[in-house]
Amino acid sequence: MTSAAITAGKAGTGRKLNSMSRDRAWALRWSYFFLILFALFFLTPPIYMLITSLKSSAEISAATNPWWVYAPTLSNYKELLGSSQYQIFFRNSALVSIFVVTLTMLISVPAAFALSRMKFWGSATLATGVFLTYLIPETLLFLPLFKMFVTFTELTGIELINRWWVLLLVYPTLTVPFCTWIMIGYFASIPKELDEAALIDGAGWFQTLTRIFIPVALPGLIAATIFAFTVSWAQFLYPLAFTTSTDQLVLPVGIITTLIKGDVFNWGQIMTGALLGAAPPLIIYAFLMDYYIAGLTAGATKG
Repeated sequence: MTSAAITAGKAGTGRKLNSMSRDRAWALRWSYFFLILFALFFLTPPIYMLITSLKSSAEISAATNPWWVYAPTLSNYKELLGSSQYQIFFRNSALVSIFVVTLTMLISVPAAFALSRMKFWGSATLATGVFLTYLIPETLLFLPLFKMFVTFTELTGIELINRWWVLLLVYPTLTVPFCTWIMIGYFASIPKELDEAALIDGAGWFQTLTRIFIPVALPGLIAATIFAFTVSWAQFLYPLAFTTSTDQLVLPVGIITTLIKGDVFNWGQIMTGALLGAAPPLIIYAFLMDYYIAGLTAGATKG
């Protein structure tokens, strides 16, 4: 090969490298552009909520710049945190969320393990049916559920409506199907040699689940747990339909029903309550985000 050919080849390679560098630079610029746009779009509402929560009612009503706090105050936080009603709402939400998460995991983990590893006739169809159940919106489910509870009360005399613990019966209709589907995908991604080796060593299915699959599938378990907690903590329609008394309300409904009186909106405390209500899920996501993403990724690509 002549020196001219070698020189031409090096020049062509250099042009390709320069072209690739320019393409990567433009791709990086567009990525930053859309990331900034995404951040502005999604961070604007919580920033506005924070600004409003630091204002007095008089400043909120005044014709001033809504994006600036002229006289910051923590009175909204003090009044809301000192309110016995808010404490009841928070307690009810915490109890409901904890019990729903526990119940969901006790049902979805064994169900997912059975559907993904204990193959039987119709297991694949049943697994698909479990996920399709999740796609039914709660706007359609709460009507037949309400009718069922009314019929149950007429037959037994046991009142289910307007009890905070009735939410323990209706929330799993939203959490169990999706958590089961997530865990099916994660269990399916675990090599079959593990459970086969356990069965050869004399372990039963329950021991295989508790001693092998649950430790290995910890990211999937965390993802399912976070999802169940988020749904049960932030659910609005079910508690609005099934609870009415102030002492039975959960946080999302309680804030709206007590801080909005007719056409009078206490915007400062509404925004404060929304921020405080968003704090528990936000803290959980901040510490467990990596596990949540890993669990959702495995559940979406396997099984």
